[in-house]
Amino acid sequence: MTTFEWVQGVVIGTIVAASAWMAFRKLLPKTSTRVLAHVSASLNRDGRAPSLRSLGRRLQPAAATGSCGDGCGSCNSCGPAVAPTEAQPLQFKPRRPS
Repeated sequence: MTTFEWVQGVVIGTIVAASAWMAFRKLLPKTSTRVLAHVSASLNRDGRAPSLRSLGRRLQPAAATGSCGDGCGSCNSCGPAVAPTEAQPLQFKPRRPS
């Protein structure tokens, strides 16, 4: 295996892993928050190296406030409510001759 093939494999693997992680976070937000909280708690235990504890504190998910705008799902909403707008008719304009 040449150096180019090795670097290419690492780059493609990194891109695929990042894409999978972003899809996981986007499609399963509660599960990803739970997984991050578990990983963070396991890294931030007493007796761990300071660098691991620091990483655990950085990975800790933000706490939900429980309000209806934070997207936590406490009131069965995914964010702020959008006011419905009235339907507006389409207006077609004729083309200018060129």
